[in-house]
Amino acid sequence: MTQTTVYAGAPLRQGSAVSLAQVTKSYGNVHAVAGLDLAIDRGETVALLGPNGAGKSTTINMLLGLLSHDGGQIKLLGKDPQDAVLAGQVGAMLQEGGLIPRVTVKELIEFMRGTYASPMPLSEVLEIAQLTSLADRKVDKLSGGQAQRVRFALALAGSPELIVLDEPTAALDIQSRRDLWQTMAAYAERGNTLLFSTHYLEEADEYAERIVVIAQGRVIADGSGAELKKSVGGKTVSFDRGNWDPNGLARTPGVTGVEVRGARIHLSTDDADLTVTALAQSGALRNVEVTGGGLEEAFISLTSGTNTRSGS
Repeated sequence: MTQTTVYAGAPLRQGSAVSLAQVTKSYGNVHAVAGLDLAIDRGETVALLGPNGAGKSTTINMLLGLLSHDGGQIKLLGKDPQDAVLAGQVGAMLQEGGLIPRVTVKELIEFMRGTYASPMPLSEVLEIAQLTSLADRKVDKLSGGQAQRVRFALALAGSPELIVLDEPTAALDIQSRRDLWQTMAAYAERGNTLLFSTHYLEEADEYAERIVVIAQGRVIADGSGAELKKSVGGKTVSFDRGNWDPNGLARTPGVTGVEVRGARIHLSTDDADLTVTALAQSGALRNVEVTGGGLEEAFISLTSGTNTRSGS
């Protein structure tokens, strides 16, 4: 059984916006979600990470009431998921689903607002999503980044306390990703709760207060980016490749991993002093840098040895 690591810095959580207790979901003999426990407090911004097949999308779909769970309990803001969504307390931005063409941004948002009893004012939705200047533009004339901000605006329409996003910046260029995160940060700064899954580890590290790692349908780690990185231990020694043969560096004392990134070699090591000393005795080192382990190293360490399954 996979053991969950909850780091010491994680606060006690009461009055959760999201609560999953021993939630399960199976497809035949495949256990997509296997006794998952997760509590997210109101006002938190939380990233959900995991390898392909870990159960992230299945968990999100169950959270939103789009998929039934086999066992356990799910509550959003103290309610059943369907009730919270229908009340406009929960908004969502999923990977799939296009926008209605040949209507303006304002018309589309107004249509969505009309489905809720107490929607967010149109001007407020446009302001948070940075769409005020695009309100009269046809949806099919938007760039990819602008269209994604419209999807976020639609998630805001009901004036939700919680927004759930599944890979919100997938396939966007760097500037579009930054623009979208500005809009999401503006929403979170109002004291709202944001839960997002992502494959961009740097986004999780930069924008999330907590990072929850899922593997084999369970939570295996839960803490801040700094706490997850600290859990791995070890350091990275990097230097100019020069005449070094990467294939031979794995035998260097202390080295646990070798990676070539362009003109630089990066060595993962559990004893940086020993590694640097051995390298200095073996050849010329240029532009040596020693850094602590990053989130990528932590993620690989936490999920190594887990088996992926069909689904996500």
